[in-house]
Amino acid sequence: MKVLIVGGSGYVGSHMAQHLLAQGHQVTIASRRGEGPLEGVRYVAADAAKDEGLREAALGHEALIYLVGIIRERGDQTFRQAHVEGVRHSLAAAKSAGIRRFVHMSALGVARGTGSRYYETKAEGEELVQASGLDWTILRPSLIFGRGDEFFGGVLKGLATAPIPFIPLIGDGHFVFRPIWVGDVAAAFEQALNRPNTVQRSYNLVGPKEYTFRELLLMVRDTLGSRKPLLSIPLALMDRVVPLISPLPFSPITLDQYLQLKMGNTADPVHMRGAFSLLERSLEVELPGILTTKRLVGA
Repeated sequence: MKVLIVGGSGYVGSHMAQHLLAQGHQVTIASRRGEGPLEGVRYVAADAAKDEGLREAALGHEALIYLVGIIRERGDQTFRQAHVEGVRHSLAAAKSAGIRRFVHMSALGVARGTGSRYYETKAEGEELVQASGLDWTILRPSLIFGRGDEFFGGVLKGLATAPIPFIPLIGDGHFVFRPIWVGDVAAAFEQALNRPNTVQRSYNLVGPKEYTFRELLLMVRDTLGSRKPLLSIPLALMDRVVPLISPLPFSPITLDQYLQLKMGNTADPVHMRGAFSLLERSLEVELPGILTTKRLVGA
């Protein structure tokens, strides 16, 4: 199948493109830069948020995978542009090019009324996909781990290695997560392309095991060989401090990230397992490699 990945030059997109190639698909990646390192992939320049070059990029393809997503707004890169306008323009480009199959990456926990602009705009993007009339599938991954990821290889590693004598823990760290391996995410997207029973359905993508935020921090610390103690930062204090520091460019956490963290991120895997055949690789197996690998930054 000829597949166009919109926003495929970053961490998840790179893994997904390699998996699609290995399964015999022809892959084009559309990104703002229009270039990348993967052999066998065709790169084209297009900006989904601004609707530049997207319709031309879509021509000749049989499926479109939309991966554009940001966790922090910077400059003219806003949640609305990435999660709503980019989706709107990609749906229009697919229709213009005669593409019926549209597989959309959303996020676990997306819903209206959460107070998180990330979740609100992701929900709005889902609504556009569901109303498109195309053969759509929406996949909602939990935290995605793998070599080059941002959360485990960036945020948690940064907390554990910061030049301070302790590791800060938000509250008591009881928030629950069910992270999923990037290889399983890529496999779910590829399988969705070829399984008619997934059309017009949404799936939560989660890993085989739940962890509290405290357990994740301890796992990262121990894997790095650190002995630093965890120091709990009361939620009452965080509730006051985070809104103040969130707008700053050097803030270690944004208000949206903080709200999402307190909500946790987990779901029952039964529905996912009924639709896809995944390896369900464990975090314990992958974490040592993640913490020694340089992060991949999207375009």
